[in-house]
Amino acid sequence: MSKSRLLWHLYLPYLVVTLTAVAAVTWLISGAFHSFHLNQIDNDLEIRARLIEQQVINLILEKKFNNIDEICKSLTDIGDTRITILLPDGKVIADSSHNIDTMENHLTRPEISTALKGQIGTQTRFSQTIGQNMRYVAVPVKNQQQITAIIRTAIPVTDIEQQLAGIYKKLFTGAAIAVIVPGTISLIISGRISRPIERMKTRAKEFASGNFDKKIRVSGCSELVELASDLNVMAEQLHQRINTITKQKNESEAVLSSMVEGVIAIDSEGRLVSINKAAAKFLGIEIEQAYDRSIEELIRQPELQDFMHETLKRENPKEGDIFVSGNDGKYFQVHGTSLSDEKGIQTGAVVVLNDITQMRRLESIRQNFVANVSHELKTPVTSIKGFVETLLDGAINEPQQARRFLEIISKQSERLNAIIEDLLTLSRLEQDQQRSEISLDRAKIKPVLEAAVELSNTKAAEKQISFKLECMPDLESRINSALLEQAVVNLIDNAIKYSDNGKDVRIKGEINDKELLITVEDDGCGIEEKHLSRIFERFYVVDKSRSRKLGGTGLGLSIVKHIVHVHGGSVTVTSELGEGSIFQIHLPFLKADLSNNA
Repeated sequence: MSKSRLLWHLYLPYLVVTLTAVAAVTWLISGAFHSFHLNQIDNDLEIRARLIEQQVINLILEKKFNNIDEICKSLTDIGDTRITILLPDGKVIADSSHNIDTMENHLTRPEISTALKGQIGTQTRFSQTIGQNMRYVAVPVKNQQQITAIIRTAIPVTDIEQQLAGIYKKLFTGAAIAVIVPGTISLIISGRISRPIERMKTRAKEFASGNFDKKIRVSGCSELVELASDLNVMAEQLHQRINTITKQKNESEAVLSSMVEGVIAIDSEGRLVSINKAAAKFLGIEIEQAYDRSIEELIRQPELQDFMHETLKRENPKEGDIFVSGNDGKYFQVHGTSLSDEKGIQTGAVVVLNDITQMRRLESIRQNFVANVSHELKTPVTSIKGFVETLLDGAINEPQQARRFLEIISKQSERLNAIIEDLLTLSRLEQDQQRSEISLDRAKIKPVLEAAVELSNTKAAEKQISFKLECMPDLESRINSALLEQAVVNLIDNAIKYSDNGKDVRIKGEINDKELLITVEDDGCGIEEKHLSRIFERFYVVDKSRSRKLGGTGLGLSIVKHIVHVHGGSVTVTSELGEGSIFQIHLPFLKADLSNNA
């Protein structure tokens, strides 16, 4: 539908009303003028007829028709009036314009018929005699109440029309002025009304687009001023509400974005309404392309799809654990709640995904740890218990056998004590790390390495293993000397255990690629590649029988990893079966290290 401006809605009705009123008045006045003018003409013609009647009445009674005709023709130039005198039978006895002998009987003329009835007859019609439209007035001439003749006076209609044309011209000129002046005034008034409304419309569009800086300023009638004031108040309130909503929206988005839990909102038809970054990352969804698409299009996990559809059907919250397959495969604890509007009609659902993969992994580690601890502790305890029972059954009375059993019991006790000590060390490291109670001080690295070598000399001497230590004397880092020494001792002890007699173990401290490296390298049996990713796990051993034979607890490398993590570093291993192993501790370097050793 086409739309027009308010100005035309106001002005055109005013103009139509004005035109209609002026047209009606003009029509009525013109009709009145026409009737009035005709009446004036008729009265004038009647008067003329009465004047002629006074001159010819006696001649009519005396039947001196020739004298009457002469009188009529003598009056032909007076006022362009045609004069015709007839007898009651319609015979023309005198005419101011034509020869009466050639004129036909006029009995059937309408104005003559009226006059014969004793009334004044009037008629406008075309005259066959003179060939033009005429206005006729027929006046009966009476003698003693008897009609003795009829005097008809007439003038051409063109004369009447000319006179009326002048009147109409003046009338229509006045009508035009009556239309133009009010029309102009109504246009001005309409403009004064519409312009403030146009300004309000323009400002309203700016309000709708979010521009609330400019206010509506209107003068004039109180209603428009009040309307403008109300619009300004509405704009201010709208501005405040939009700011509040925007602030709340930004806060909600910030909260959702910062949440580690994934949040997904869907409508009642299962189409995505909102999703935060965590959920998009969990499910591999592109946020920009996800909105208003069905969950079947976005989520390729049937269990999660079923959970969402089930949530939409329920009024009560729903919970569950779901495994989402993929490259990394994750476990999620899922909470679903339906959404309702102010009328209680369900409009969708919100699903929260809490990644419990790490919890599952930690739980698995805990279970494995408990199982490994139980197994590692059970072995020496069982051995001790068995040999004690053997001694009690009589072997104690055989000194040589009893001594051998007691040595075994002592060795298993030492192994049990070593496991407990390592477990306590790990527990203390974890607790201190969580409480941030481990202090790190700037210290030189070489004395730590020398102390570790010194502590390992006894074990190395038993297998004729020699150490080669290389370290710049000024190499420094922020360390806990005792803990770092224990970590290096564990690595050296590990190298000694798995090296053949007479081999070397090389210990080196250096700066490489903007980090501080402590390397322990041996020429031992090496480690298969499949074990490398797990050797720092608790109780994980490559060769269990050999480890027990060598007195290992399976916790030494795990302790190394924890100590290095406390220092903000990492530990790596490079090894090939039969080619020895290289363990490296990576620690953050201090800038002064480079300047001191440049």
